[in-house]
Amino acid sequence: MVSDHFGLTGRPFQLTPDARFWFESATHKKAMAYLGYGLQQGEGFVVVTGEVGAGKTTLVAHLLETVDAARVHAVRVASTQVEGDDMLRLVAQGLSVVTTGRDKAALLAAVEADIRNRAKRGQRVLLVVDEAQNLPHSSLEELRMLSNVQHGGQAMLQTLLLGQPEFRDRIAASDTLEQLRQRVIASHHLTAMEAEEVGPYIRHRMTLVGWTGNPGFTEEAFARIHAYSSGMPRKINSLMTRVLLFASLEQAQTIDGALVDAVIADLDNDRPAVGAALPATGAVHDPVTLDLAARVAMLEAHSEEQGAALRRVVGLLVDWVEADEKEGPAREASRRAPAA
Repeated sequence: MVSDHFGLTGRPFQLTPDARFWFESATHKKAMAYLGYGLQQGEGFVVVTGEVGAGKTTLVAHLLETVDAARVHAVRVASTQVEGDDMLRLVAQGLSVVTTGRDKAALLAAVEADIRNRAKRGQRVLLVVDEAQNLPHSSLEELRMLSNVQHGGQAMLQTLLLGQPEFRDRIAASDTLEQLRQRVIASHHLTAMEAEEVGPYIRHRMTLVGWTGNPGFTEEAFARIHAYSSGMPRKINSLMTRVLLFASLEQAQTIDGALVDAVIADLDNDRPAVGAALPATGAVHDPVTLDLAARVAMLEAHSEEQGAALRRVVGLLVDWVEADEKEGPAREASRRAPAA
């Protein structure tokens, strides 16, 4: 409906990361510079951290579109809550190495052989690990050991670790990660976009789907969007999706500060305050818009309902048993009494 109303050819603010919508803010430009430097080195670890929604995944998608696939084979690992042996298997699967029936030693040998064979063909391996803050120590140690694989005195595997801010702190503070820390050749922390970047960011994404000026935007609208989102790309996208929907419903040709404020008010109403009365049982709840406390309250209320129902059933069973115990002797006496 939004696309038809404004003559767009697609969704400009979808939450799924898409390299087509890459926007080079100051912090993302700096991150790409560090990544480019790291790739030129061809060894060790490159670490990129940032808050949830800062654009780490989109950054990597853009990076992978810029590299020559014939020279760099990228392996992406997203399931990071795994121990070292499983991490090795995930890497092997990304290299199309058979894992079935192989113990760790045999699998490690097969992975190293595959990496060396690629090196002989002029292809390096780039391992991209997302959500690195969830990696247990054994997985980080496995990755460090893999980074030692060499061919002709040159490293053949490079690892890009993406994580939330706590991962950067963990690497810096942990004594057990000293050897990995020494192998980090570049790192960057993605920050939020500045206020003056929000307008260009929104116009950029709109233009990529055929925007020709309808709807228009005021500078006040951009300021409101930045204040609400704190400059985080995912929050901007989420808000702008609702803003465009609201504008299409209202037949608005210009998105101004008042319109954005109205959408923000609706979003705030979608998020019940902690302890607020919940809707009647059976109402539809959107788990994306409810905060964690509200969802916990919903689960507790549902649990209480189930408990009450169970107590009623138990009560009925007790009443039935007690009634049967009282009526049993009377029925037995009646059965044994001689007929008149």
